[in-house]
Order: sequence, then C-alpha cells, then structure tokens
Amino acid sequence: MTETVFANARLVLEDEVREGHLVVRDGLIAEIGEGSAPRSAQDLGGDHVLPGFVELHTDHVEGHLYPRPRVLWNAFAAVTAYDAQVAASGITTVYDSLRVWPDKRAVGMDGDAPLLASTIRQAAEAGLLRAEHRVHLRCEVAADGVVEDAQALMESADVRLISLMDHTPGQRQFLTEEKFRSYYKKKSGLTDDQMDIIVADRQNAHANFARTNRARLVELARGRGIVLASHDDATVAHVADAIEDGVAIAEFPTTDLAADGSHAAGIRVLMGAPNIVRGGSHTGNVAAESLARRGVLDILSSDYVPGSLLLAAFALPGLVDGITLPQAVAMVSANPADAAGLADRGRLAPGLRADFIRVAASGPAPVARAVWRGGERIA
Repeated sequence: MTETVFANARLVLEDEVREGHLVVRDGLIAEIGEGSAPRSAQDLGGDHVLPGFVELHTDHVEGHLYPRPRVLWNAFAAVTAYDAQVAASGITTVYDSLRVWPDKRAVGMDGDAPLLASTIRQAAEAGLLRAEHRVHLRCEVAADGVVEDAQALMESADVRLISLMDHTPGQRQFLTEEKFRSYYKKKSGLTDDQMDIIVADRQNAHANFARTNRARLVELARGRGIVLASHDDATVAHVADAIEDGVAIAEFPTTDLAADGSHAAGIRVLMGAPNIVRGGSHTGNVAAESLARRGVLDILSSDYVPGSLLLAAFALPGLVDGITLPQAVAMVSANPADAAGLADRGRLAPGLRADFIRVAASGPAPVARAVWRGGERIA
C-alpha cells in the first residue's frame, strides 16, 4: 500500500471549496480531510486543488503533426509533445479528436487519423504518455467513404466517441457559402479556382451521401456502445435528428435555438473554452458566455488551446452571476466525465481515481503547478 497526504489546500469539491487535506492511497482518493494533517504531508501552500480535467474534443494534436501548411512533422514526436502540453494544462483524460474526412485534394482540411491513432497507441503501449488517451472520431457525414474509414479505425483504435459533422457550404457552421470560403482560404491557402472545385464537390457530396452516412454511423456507434455527439447544430430540425439518433453531446451549437433545444432534451451542450476566454466565437457564432447566463452550458472543451480549460473555469464565476467555482470546474471535469460514461473520475471524492491538479490562482491568470493522474505526478 502506498499513501500520500497533500495538506494545506483549497479543495474544489462538488458543492464547495474547502480548506483541508487530500489522502491518496494506491492511486485512489482515500479521504477528504479537514484540519491538521500528518507532518509527513506535502504542503500545497494554500493552492487550489481541482479534479483532473476530462477533455472530450480537441484537435490540437493535428497542429503538432502539421505545424505549418504542408509540413508533416515526425508523428511520434508530435504525439508526445502534444501529450506533454495536454498534461501540463491539467488534462488527465483526453479524447483525441481525429478527422475522418476523406478529401485528398483539400490540403490542410483532411486530418491523418490512421497515422495519429496508431502513433498514439504505440506511445501509450510504450508507457510514454502522461494523460490517458481515448479516440474521438470526427466524422464528416457528407464525405464518400467516411463510414468505411471510421469502421477501419474502430478495429484498430480505442474509439469511445463519434461526432457527426457536416461542414458543407450552406450547412450548420457555414450557413453561407461565403463564410465557408473565407474560413478555409485563410486556413489552407487555396486559390479561388481550387475553392470553386471544393465547394461544388462538397455540395454534391452532401446531396448524395450525408443522410445515408449519418444513419450508418449511428448504427455503428450503437452496435459498439460508442457515445455520439452532434456537431454545429443550428436548427430545430438538427436537434430533432440528434434526439432521434440518441446523441449524448451537442458540440458547439451555433445558435441559441439549438443550444436551448438540446439542453431541454437532456443532451449536454458543449462549447469551447476559448470562446469564454476570448469573449465570443472566433467564427462569429453564438457566445458560450450567453449560454452560461441562461443555464444551458454543460461542458467546456479546450478545442484548439489546451490551457483554455483552466482559464475558463476560473473566469466563469466572475463573468456570470450564480455560477460558482465548483460549478465552473464541473464543466471541465465531472460533466464531461458523466457524458462519456466515466464514473471513476471527474471529482475529488473518496473511491475515485486520484486525478487532480494543484493550481496557483492568485496571479494574473491561474497556473497549473503540478498534475497527478492515478496518484502519480505527470506534470
């Protein structure tokens, strides 16, 4: 039996922030204590202690694999660098969001899911990853071949979450063709002529494949017990489809209407923590803060900045009346854990995994001083 006591801490529990100590025994939280602790305890100097973050949607790993347009980095080095950044940000469980989006002409739009999935597995099996990694497939329903590609990945990777996406010009996130062109031209550097071809192809593919592919992906997920998410819902019809398909998570709804409908239906609404930190969406869609004010924001995702979870959790109580620090922290720990069916983590409570973060919160921005996963320090 191994036991460590962490004393002089401000413990962020489900309903309160309590001054006390944390006892970790054999990788689990054994006790939440108040008052004095053994002399051998590690003194945390009055810092906050938060449960380890559970990240359901981050495609940040792709930025490590492709640090510049058309520059492919060493995959193993990319994955381990990404993992180190994730862990240092307080994320102890991460769902690596890998694009299943067959479109080889669209340089910069297509991820490399098989390479990343196999590399993550290799690094994990070698014991070289700090966080616990699971695979989240971001499936573009309008892409020909997406079902076959997703099914192949399910045979070789630890797929636990599938999001149903449609980035067709004129759909969901890109309600106008102009919005699609503007966004991807900046991201990919494609010419107008190249964009013309992609836009036409995407619109044709949507008409030919989207509905059938979505139904097949839903069937695959149900058969394997994989959690489903719906991406960029905008309308009442989108929410109705999500309800019918048994979706558990509404990722980045683009309108108040879709967010309200999803939340009312018991579908957990996930928004980007950068949206909170920046004060709005970088694509001009609905602001996460406005959803929080109306009580329909359930989960925050770091999306493209791993460190944004910590910033947003401490910022929300100051931005929205009625949201406490424990409630904000739940949006990056307990709520995503519950949505993913992870009952053994996401809270500081006896019997759960000792995944936790020591945070210095007195400076200009909160800083993760140290991170533990299963009672072992990983950052």
